[in-house]
Amino acid sequence: MSRETPSQTVGPYFAIGLTPQVFARRPIATQFLRSPDTPGEPIRLLGRVLDGARAPVEDAMIEIWQADAEGNYPGEHHPERVDRPAFRGFGRAGTNTNGEYFFETIKPGRVPGPGNLLQAPHLNVAVFSRGMLTHAFTRVYFDDEDEINRIDPILELVELDRRPTLIAHGESGLTGKVYRFDIHLQGQHETVFIDP
Repeated sequence: MSRETPSQTVGPYFAIGLTPQVFARRPIATQFLRSPDTPGEPIRLLGRVLDGARAPVEDAMIEIWQADAEGNYPGEHHPERVDRPAFRGFGRAGTNTNGEYFFETIKPGRVPGPGNLLQAPHLNVAVFSRGMLTHAFTRVYFDDEDEINRIDPILELVELDRRPTLIAHGESGLTGKVYRFDIHLQGQHETVFIDP
């Protein structure tokens, strides 16, 4: 009789996904989702990945997937937009020894959600880290969209006192708005993770 295969964690083996050039491969995704010509408000998302003791996780991988400024995901067919600069919509970043990551992108537009209701602007996030049996999903909302956040159909499902774990806080930067979003894998400040 065969036995169940033991489970494995999801890392650390991210070098081939993050620095494939070392292995003579091209990267699938980078931290840079926009070009200077990409329409929309340029933003920088930065933060840290922290464990349950609030120590930095130095070998995590963060992936984001998002709509463009008009609320369209890359790959959707829009013939009227063929002359516009390409927007990647998908990015990948590893954390450094301080658990820090960053992305250069644009603020996304609103997209339809459950019941075809428009959702607040957000980034979809996947978190990979050693010690995790599978990656975790979360979202990043923006603190300057407070009115729209209050009626977001997904954010409304989250307990009121837990919603702040999904909100990135912005300030003005040299090349646009900078938003901070720390990801807490466990503990008192644990980020809300969403079942796909």
